[in-house]
Amino acid sequence: MKQLIIDRYEGKYAICEDGEQKYFAIEIPELPEGAKPGCVLVISDQGELTLDLEETERRRQRILEKQHRIFGK
Repeated sequence: MKQLIIDRYEGKYAICEDGEQKYFAIEIPELPEGAKPGCVLVISDQGELTLDLEETERRRQRILEKQHRIFGK
């Protein structure tokens, strides 16, 4: 399984980044329901895309903690 992070939308594509900082364009209709920039996607061995809600939330919390340390509350 491979993880991708949705970086942004460009036209009809979601631009996603993997752990090696490689970018991929996925057509927006192919994304799972509820997917948006910042979400973590998992690609199964069969090519199915699913949202990893736990990892998405973990990443958001880590980013918030960094922002609080840098900028204060």
